[in-house]
Amino acid sequence: MAEPDDKNVERVRALLSPVNVAIVGASDKPGSWSRRVFQTLTRHNFKGGIYPVNPRGGIVWERECHASLEALPEKPDHVVVLVPGAAAVEAIRDAGRAGARSATVFSSGFGEGGGEAGRELGAALALAVRESGLAVSGPNCMGNLAAPFGFVTLPDDRITELPVGPVGLFGQSGGIVMAIFRALRSRGIICSHALTTGNEAGLAAPDYIRFMAADPHVKVICCFIEAIRDADDFLGALDTARRAGKPVIAIKIGGSRASRAAALAHTGSLAGSLASFDALCGPRGLIRAGAIDELVELAEYFVHARAPRGARAGAITFSGGLKGLLLEGAERHGVEFPALAKETTAALAGQLGVGTSLGNPVDAGFAALSSSDVYFNCVRILLDDPNIDVLLVQEELPLREGQNLKAGNLRTVDAMAAEGGKSVSGKSVSGKPVSGKPVAVVSMASYMYSDFTREFRQGFPHLPVLHEADKALKCIAQAARYGAALAAEAPPAADVSPLSADETACLAEAVKGPGGLSLLGEAASKRLLTLNGIAAPREAAADSAEGAALAARAIGFPVVMKLVSDDVAHKSDVGGVILGIVDEAGARAAFAAIRAGLARARPGAHFGGVLVARQVIGGLELVIGAHRDPEMGLVTMFGAGGVLLELIADVRFGPVPLSAAQARAMIAGTKAGALLKGYRGAAALDAEAAAQALVSLSRLAARLGGRLESIDVNPLTALPAGQGVVALDALVALRDGFE
Repeated sequence: MAEPDDKNVERVRALLSPVNVAIVGASDKPGSWSRRVFQTLTRHNFKGGIYPVNPRGGIVWERECHASLEALPEKPDHVVVLVPGAAAVEAIRDAGRAGARSATVFSSGFGEGGGEAGRELGAALALAVRESGLAVSGPNCMGNLAAPFGFVTLPDDRITELPVGPVGLFGQSGGIVMAIFRALRSRGIICSHALTTGNEAGLAAPDYIRFMAADPHVKVICCFIEAIRDADDFLGALDTARRAGKPVIAIKIGGSRASRAAALAHTGSLAGSLASFDALCGPRGLIRAGAIDELVELAEYFVHARAPRGARAGAITFSGGLKGLLLEGAERHGVEFPALAKETTAALAGQLGVGTSLGNPVDAGFAALSSSDVYFNCVRILLDDPNIDVLLVQEELPLREGQNLKAGNLRTVDAMAAEGGKSVSGKSVSGKPVSGKPVAVVSMASYMYSDFTREFRQGFPHLPVLHEADKALKCIAQAARYGAALAAEAPPAADVSPLSADETACLAEAVKGPGGLSLLGEAASKRLLTLNGIAAPREAAADSAEGAALAARAIGFPVVMKLVSDDVAHKSDVGGVILGIVDEAGARAAFAAIRAGLARARPGAHFGGVLVARQVIGGLELVIGAHRDPEMGLVTMFGAGGVLLELIADVRFGPVPLSAAQARAMIAGTKAGALLKGYRGAAALDAEAAAQALVSLSRLAARLGGRLESIDVNPLTALPAGQGVVALDALVALRDGFE
């Protein structure tokens, strides 16, 4: 259970604003980490005492070396731990006893490389951290930089000054954090904080996010995440950042392929850790970057502009080739260049001296290149267009004085962006002020900045300068999704109502399965779904050929017959599903075929008879489900169903529970969603019933909570509009140890 937010924020503050530093493991050895940390602190004029600590005592770095923390002339505040293994654990205990508030453990070997000994040391360190009450970063980290407090323990000689900037940066890899730090600085973006968090035996990602959400210097939070220790705490921290209006841009790696391959339900086999991460974190305002360059573009955008209301873009280019690149990139990334309003086209034609056949992007040509007034008027006209959410303007910043004189026009465009799209005089083309439309600069290719470029770039603080068309459009698409997340309704609260007696009776039918799970058979799984508003066809169990024939006659032909076996999760894999049974003789034959097929495919497997069900004719086969991701917890899934589910993989994931709007958005993001609407003249199917079934399943998953491993409904058949959906097969897997 996470501690109160304000307490952990103050712990991070204690870590980054110490009154003195004690370096445990101090050594005069040239190039040693302890010496480098000491040199970093002194180079940046740390104002407090710096105390070397080593049991050998003597003189280190031309100052007295103390034998222990208790021997210091004042109470230690921050302790840098550079001793290995058990000695590091004891150093944390000593720091707690000596009254320190915080520590950074540089040492490694605490389980990050695998191995039982390392895991045991990691557990011992985590226990020592908890018992000491210290605010601890690490182990296996490279120190921290906190410019607002003038505090640096990152041993990097390339950091020569500590300006305060709009980005807060942290990550579990010190090398990646420093690469991001340098990449941002090369673009003129300053980090107020660059924190390396290592294995997070103490403070963790949620604590750093909350601290930066509260920091007035920080506008954008960037991070590199390998593993999330407490998913609920992490999601709560994202909510804090979202309320503060600060986007969290994350590179996320990790995930267990083996856990997905071993999953019993289709939902689990399709759910990658990144898909689950996106499903839960995206609605809370996290933007996942796939690479460092992508993170840099996103940081550049959000440092200088607000999120657009949507992904409808306008653009002014001076090159037909760039116009083509923009159109192709837009299609890849889900950005739209909509048709311009008639008033816009007419006004642009008047400015550029051309006919009214202008498209979007607008190739402004020589008219705009030769006249600043024409160029500015084109910008104003496009910002006034009601069909546009964000405007892109082509430019490349100069490397030296006098290289690109027209780039100076960006200062005026910046003033327009700052005024929300109004002209400098306060009038727009329509006479109505335009509010909140961001403007971004885009170049044909990526390029390096010189010192002159970085200084020049400071002249337009309201314009993101994005590099290369494809990267720019991907950035715009992600910014638009972030804007949609901010505007979306709050997620529904999880239903904590107790299970009914009938639901509990269904769960009681679970039998032990592989991997510490208990499985509900198809019949019990579908009864549980029916109790939660998801319809299933009429069906009956039979344990003999004659019983199957009688059940089929009672239900009404045609029927489908399906294997019942505790040893088989997917019946079609062993020939355990037979469709189109139209008479009693066919029912008897199908029973015999299913029994024989199981014996051939899985000798010795349990045969529990068959389930005879009314066959649903027509409709579209879908899949809905819920699955427990090993890192992020429960997620929902929607997609195209049937036996080709894994091959087609037309699926989307979402949180638990879902709102109706979230369910509809998941459906709309799949090809199955297009089929539900009626593809190429086909009749529309009941998409709203599919959305309601997905919502109902997500609420059931939330109510089952910790006991649930997965729910897999495949196929869920969508019938014509107004006729609902029917669960034709289902499997519920429960985690052992939960009552």
